[in-house]
Amino acid sequence: MIKTDSPLKIILCAPRGFCAGVDRAIQIVEKSLEKYGAPVYVRHEIVHNKFVVETLRSKGAVFIEELNEIPENHYDRPVIFSAHGVPKSVPADAQKRNMFYIDATCPLVTKVHYEAARHHKMGLDIILIGHTGHPEVVGTMGQLPEDSVFLVETVEDVERLNVSDPTKLAYCSQTTLSVDDTSAIVEALRQKFPAIIGPSREDICYATTNRQEAVKAIAPNSDALFVIGSPNSSNSNRLVEVAKSYGCPKAFLVQDESDIPWDRIADIRTLGLTAGASAPDILIDNVITALGKNFEVKVEEVVLTKENVTFNIPRLLREAEEQHDVR
Repeated sequence: MIKTDSPLKIILCAPRGFCAGVDRAIQIVEKSLEKYGAPVYVRHEIVHNKFVVETLRSKGAVFIEELNEIPENHYDRPVIFSAHGVPKSVPADAQKRNMFYIDATCPLVTKVHYEAARHHKMGLDIILIGHTGHPEVVGTMGQLPEDSVFLVETVEDVERLNVSDPTKLAYCSQTTLSVDDTSAIVEALRQKFPAIIGPSREDICYATTNRQEAVKAIAPNSDALFVIGSPNSSNSNRLVEVAKSYGCPKAFLVQDESDIPWDRIADIRTLGLTAGASAPDILIDNVITALGKNFEVKVEEVVLTKENVTFNIPRLLREAEEQHDVR
């Protein structure tokens, strides 16, 4: 049983939580609901967070996995593509069905798509560093002919990889990976394929890097660490791995306050706390409130860097917002 007078220092990471791409995607769904009314269809979870998805569902968003789930008499309703991106075949299918679609792909994911397509146009095969089956990986691989892109997840995958021409290769990566793991795979690629071409700028997004660096800074001083996020959130899972790798003895992925592993933290005195890029601030606040009912809590924020990145929502939704402001 945890004593309510036990002291607990919470080291709160900054940056944490929503990134610009997630914020933009959620705004796109909300502004679409405001402009067009319900229902608005969303292909796949707009971002990987249960709380966000359920909140948008309560406002009239309908989440689907494939376009054929939309009734024909609703083809005039907006269908939004998630922040993770989609294969080329998806907008092509939407156009064929005369659907009205809005693309909420994160601009940093779109950059990887353009990069892969540009290298392919130059006659290069693409090696994609990423996790099998993740929507972002499916979307990126879907930008290219099937026989021109190879997926690797580990250094061992690189060692097993056979390509037709090792002098005509480029690589790119999923934006939400572990910076450390990716660097090891890139090094293995460069050793095996010395002529391989890399991205003009790092593919792993600024928010993923910043959140991982913040966790690295506090992990050695934490008895345990919570990452607020959903089990299917790649960047959240990577934060748990980073915490363990950098000296935190116990690290947990926690969806919300109901997920707190009380029996595993009864004896701790310092708790690191962060949130994945798709987790809203309210979940962090709720976890701190719950901890305050069982411990004498003191919160200390450690700010590693400030983020000021923003991404515009599509013009048709900005125009609607501007007209609303004028009225």
